[in-house]
Amino acid sequence: MTYSSAVAYLYCLQKHGIKLGLETMTALMARLGMPQSRYRTLHIAGTNGKGSTAAMAAAMLQAAGYRVGLYTSPHLVDFRERIRVNGEMIPESRVAQLTDQLQALHQPELSPTFFEYTTAMAFQHFADSGVDVAVLEVGLGGRFDATNVVTPMACAITTIALDHQEYLGSTQSSIAFEKAGIIKPGVPVVLGRLDDDAWRTIEQVARERQAPVFRIDEHFHTEGEEPQQFSYGGVGMHYDGLTCVLGGRHQLDNAACALALLEVAAPQGIVITSEAARTGLQTVSWAGRLEVVDRRPTILLDGAHNPAAATALADFLTRADRLHPSRPVILVLGMMRDKDHRGFVEPLRSLVDEVVLTQADLPRSATAQELQSSLGDLLPHPHVMPSLSDAMALARQLATPDGLVCVTGSLMLVGECKAWLHGRVCSPLRG
Repeated sequence: MTYSSAVAYLYCLQKHGIKLGLETMTALMARLGMPQSRYRTLHIAGTNGKGSTAAMAAAMLQAAGYRVGLYTSPHLVDFRERIRVNGEMIPESRVAQLTDQLQALHQPELSPTFFEYTTAMAFQHFADSGVDVAVLEVGLGGRFDATNVVTPMACAITTIALDHQEYLGSTQSSIAFEKAGIIKPGVPVVLGRLDDDAWRTIEQVARERQAPVFRIDEHFHTEGEEPQQFSYGGVGMHYDGLTCVLGGRHQLDNAACALALLEVAAPQGIVITSEAARTGLQTVSWAGRLEVVDRRPTILLDGAHNPAAATALADFLTRADRLHPSRPVILVLGMMRDKDHRGFVEPLRSLVDEVVLTQADLPRSATAQELQSSLGDLLPHPHVMPSLSDAMALARQLATPDGLVCVTGSLMLVGECKAWLHGRVCSPLRG
């Protein structure tokens, strides 16, 4: 199988949709010889921030000299972004080889989903690559997520907010219960910023499983206004003068969770020095999250797609406006059909001068006209540009060279914009 045929085969697996449950994944792991047991793992769930936290933890571990696997989703441009070892994407030849191997193992009675297939691929690639530790981002929820066949050194739940309600429930408590499914007996869990209902739900699960709990602002915290200059106080460690290159004040919480996760995992033998912590935070890369990709005008890509993430983006834009009070801010917005369009736009609408509505090239993307209809009274005079290239051309014109163009509302849209800016085409496997 070639790489292109492997990608085409994986694309076909999307017809199975999302299938929550661990039976298929457990069977695949058994047939592969349990590759996920050949290295240590850290497991990270959360509505927002889990990817950034995973990237920071992996960067600090790599800076400490460990060989590190990182599994995240979705990808932005290239399918291979999902599976990395020491920052290097899985080679095309390995994707083809592992697709062949897994295809032979699961037939005829198993029907893995796309995400189950890629998770199994990641676990096997990490084992074959001899990683010391793998940092795993949950795909959806936690309890029935395909990644939840590991017993990690420690786990983290970064935030809880309303998202994917059709799968996880309509309350923060029900969503928290699903995410608490990654908590294993006796395994320490690090908790980010949660409301009281989510906290009580997770606390009860942790108590039943006798898992030690470490909560932000109670057992660990940061001090500072921006991630570019802050300090960390943890369970037993204290670091001053830290710098994280990822933008936005919300990254302070994510950095705190990453540092606490590594701290509580240290008794299992994975230890980082203060220098490794500093180097990792200074060199971490996490594309599509408050990422500046061009200048004159400044083009900012942010994959926020729910109201909680929009609030974090609004905070960033508010603080940036204090530095550049006269520059025009143009919002290029595209969202999936099942997202809370009005809840997302509400914290942003007073911060922008013009809005350009567009759409990602996906069946589940809301059309620009659908967005216009649902946002009518919130955005009385938006520009409607279904083509992303037309939307970006107009946004640049409206911004003038001194302005800011913010592309947001969907990681899928952000990925397409990154590809468009570099003259590339996105891989179709983007769920």
